[in-house]
Amino acid sequence: MFARFRRKRINPVLRDLLQETHLSVNDFIYPLFARSGEGIKDEVGSMPGVYQMSIDEIVKECDELKKLGIYSIILFGIPDTKDSVGSDAMCEHGIIAETVRTVKEAHPDMFVVTDLCFCEYTDHGHCGVLDPVLETVDNDITLDNLAKQAVIHAKAGVDMIAPSGMMDGMITAIRGGLDGAGFENLPIMSYSTKFSSAYYGPFRDVAESSPSFGDRRSYQMNPANRNEAILESVEDEKEGADILMVKPALAYLDIVRDIKNNTSLPLAVYNVSGEYSMLKMAAKAGVIDYDKVMMETMMAFKRAGADIIITYHAKEAALLLQK
Repeated sequence: MFARFRRKRINPVLRDLLQETHLSVNDFIYPLFARSGEGIKDEVGSMPGVYQMSIDEIVKECDELKKLGIYSIILFGIPDTKDSVGSDAMCEHGIIAETVRTVKEAHPDMFVVTDLCFCEYTDHGHCGVLDPVLETVDNDITLDNLAKQAVIHAKAGVDMIAPSGMMDGMITAIRGGLDGAGFENLPIMSYSTKFSSAYYGPFRDVAESSPSFGDRRSYQMNPANRNEAILESVEDEKEGADILMVKPALAYLDIVRDIKNNTSLPLAVYNVSGEYSMLKMAAKAGVIDYDKVMMETMMAFKRAGADIIITYHAKEAALLLQK
């Protein structure tokens, strides 16, 4: 006798009853990009449907997100002025602090996460203060600045901090800064395993964060390294992170499963700009059924072990989940 797996697939009701992995609108965090001004909503050419927005437009966008059942956003800032240390990121009147305050005042029920890094705020586009000798980011000086930046975000009213710079010891430094300022209950979602990936290309258009020289391979991970990827997230768990993350997601589903199996914390994935834009451009070329491929991709993240999906597809996925 052989196994007849089809017995459980023929009837659609039984097929749904036995579905192992489920996708919900509650799985999504939607990225938003803030800049100064009013009435600004500029679409990014390389990312159809993604915009740079002024704060008033972000407030309106939150209204639309809530109608879809999306109550979680992650904010990125595009400052008017950049310098060598990313001063705007550490200023209580900086673009992110102002955005957090305004959004939380208008939408106290919106869960606001902030990306904690310096690449969008420095004139050189790297993720912290530069070491001129090694021509890379000075890890330990940047740790101090990350702690300052985290406290600024916390005072503005953020609900969760998401450090993305891949500095060694960043969770220890940020946790210490937050706890010392009285924010011991503020959770940290660490970009704990973040690869130096070519999939980030379109993001650098929307966030205006391309490095002015070199690349980020001296502090972001080598895409070829599997064991080191696990160690990075295990270390952030030890340092006190509340949620871990793998970025990018689609080409690293093996890493997502590895980290899920080797840690005990909730796990997020970032469905990055290049992954998003590839589906958009393939749909435009008529070579895929966009909705089906997009939803299959979201399910793949969940099946691999993700509890949270940060994705530019969130609104479209939410609409499909309502049907």
